Amino acid sequence: MLRDVISANYKGGYKIEVTFEDGASGIVDFSKYLSEGGVFEKFKSIEFFKNFRINEDLGVLTWGDEVDIAPETLYSEATNSPLPDWMNPQQDFSANISPQPTS
Repeated sequence: MLRDVISANYKGGYKIEVTFEDGASGIVDFSKYLSEGGVFEKFKSIEFFKNFRINEDLGVLTWGDEVDIAPETLYSEATNSPLPDWMNPQQDFSANISPQPTS
């Protein structure tokens, strides 16, 4: 299922309403990124934050050439749905490991 961002509208503060290729939409609150540091330090300038665009080739929101948010992350936050399994860093792969024989 495609989850590319096809439209985005600023809603005030650090909120952006996003619509996806499959028709789903919702509001994402980006204020939590303010404490992330790194490239997200730029979000502390509300004028920088409000100057987003959609990179249509990638289906992501971008700010300048420095910051973008994966469409899967946006979809999860906008629709209150789980991230895809392949994005879950806490996935337990230990069930796929064969036990080593002991002597």
